[in-house]
Amino acid sequence: MKNVLFITYAWPPSGKATLHWPLAMLQHLPKHGWQPSVLTTDEDTFSHKDESLVKKIPKNLHIIKTSANEPFHLYRKFIGKKDSSPLLASEAMSTTNTSLRHKLALWIRLNLFIPDARVGWYFSAVPAGKKFLRSHTMDAIVTIGPPHSAHLIGWKLSKKFNIPHVPILIDPWVDIVYYHNLHRSKFSSSIDIFFERKVLQNAKHVIFVTNTTLSDYHKKYSFLQEKSSVLYWGYNEEYFSDRFPTKSLENDDNSKEKIILHAGNMYDYQNPIALWKCVKNEIANGKKLRLRFLGTLSPAVKKSLEEFSLLPFCDFIGFLPYENIVEELYKADYLLVCAAEKRHLPGKLFEYLRVGKPIIAFGDDNVEVAEMLQLSNSGILFSHNFTGNIFDAIKNVQPNIEFAKQFSREKIAEGLSGMLRSIITKT
Repeated sequence: MKNVLFITYAWPPSGKATLHWPLAMLQHLPKHGWQPSVLTTDEDTFSHKDESLVKKIPKNLHIIKTSANEPFHLYRKFIGKKDSSPLLASEAMSTTNTSLRHKLALWIRLNLFIPDARVGWYFSAVPAGKKFLRSHTMDAIVTIGPPHSAHLIGWKLSKKFNIPHVPILIDPWVDIVYYHNLHRSKFSSSIDIFFERKVLQNAKHVIFVTNTTLSDYHKKYSFLQEKSSVLYWGYNEEYFSDRFPTKSLENDDNSKEKIILHAGNMYDYQNPIALWKCVKNEIANGKKLRLRFLGTLSPAVKKSLEEFSLLPFCDFIGFLPYENIVEELYKADYLLVCAAEKRHLPGKLFEYLRVGKPIIAFGDDNVEVAEMLQLSNSGILFSHNFTGNIFDAIKNVQPNIEFAKQFSREKIAEGLSGMLRSIITKT
């Protein structure tokens, strides 16, 4: 049995979506000869809690928890929120909030916390990691980011103990999409670029979750071409079963209200105005539609819904435990995904594909999302400038659930196992 140390910021009961991938890998890797251990934080105060995820922690897993050293207590005070008030990512990174406190807090976040607001964890995680590695032999270190601070921790421990490091970039690092149109000083950017390059140069192998991100990084760093690959985000098969029957829209009773559901956070830059316009027109023509949002919406998105007079037709559910999210997906008639970042293959897309409902996607030049939808016959990727009838355009889709099953995380864990064995063989 080989040993691997996973470094991940989020840990149950955190309800952060990025937690599901490492949890699944930890669950399935022992089947392929890998015994994982975990270095994580003692508490994530930014994210909502999902207590159901605690039962997903594998038994006999060695877990090292260290102080997160988060700045969010001070951040809440600075913007005038109570300590118990939840922080919403879609609001924290919004460009439409013009208050001086918000703008100053955003500037501090972008320019003083490098690579991200979780960098305080580095100062407790590195000493704890060193102590653990002095008494435990590890064959590889795997880090999950964002937060990309996790990669800095893995880099430091890898250099100190000469252990192969495998960073997994769920999102790009320096030019992550929500930095676009935000002011970051050249000095701050140069430090972040320095860290990114050093981590990737030292890495034995780098994993991306989309082909477009991998291609983008190959152009940026030619040295990655011989030591990088793609493992898709995927989904957990155990959450999906026949107890949630999929209903077809064919010959459906048009007198019944149809639900369009979006799961996850929606940011300013993802605002699908063409959809709101289409929904408004359809409702005016007598079609019964309802927009249902799980997660958070940015101020700009909420304003658009108000401008199109759609608020009476909206349900704002907020955060739900993951098991309840899956149930909501099955209850919906259409599933909405916003793929405004052309390198982004949203994690929820794999869950949508597995559910087998028609998918309405928005994004410009997102080749991978368009290809996934076409190959699975699950929906259409619409341009933000689309002016036609969206519901007429997708009425003939017939989702292929068997296509989705190739992306189960049990299969992805098998791929990760093979990649890890390959790099330690070369070491």
